[in-house]
Amino acid sequence: MTISTQKTQPSAVEIRDLVLQSLDDDKGLDITQIPLEGKSSIADYLVIASGSSGRQISAMCDHLEEKLKKAGAQIFGREGKGQGDWIVIDALDVVVHLFRPEVRDFYGLEKMWTQDAADEVLTVGADG
Repeated sequence: MTISTQKTQPSAVEIRDLVLQSLDDDKGLDITQIPLEGKSSIADYLVIASGSSGRQISAMCDHLEEKLKKAGAQIFGREGKGQGDWIVIDALDVVVHLFRPEVRDFYGLEKMWTQDAADEVLTVGADG
């Protein structure tokens, strides 16, 4: 008899909730989730948050990756950690973008994904 110690991949909703909680715990700013199911095949959810500095963004990324791995979620990629302006984490069904506020404003990802569906955007956190 073989006993598997491999965790099963959490659902998209479980990953999303973990991401939102982790970013809120780390005092992320303007945390926003955008449901993509039926709109895109890249993910079920897009989560966007800002940090006040490159150092905070990097720490938020580190903490989030640690929590995702502990929960058994696969991380398929991460880009931008060296620059600290914009970090993207691909956690299968959830894609996370972490920005400095001015970089976030420049790219305007929320506008791109929510032009016709403002009622589907949910902002979480004490400041939102």
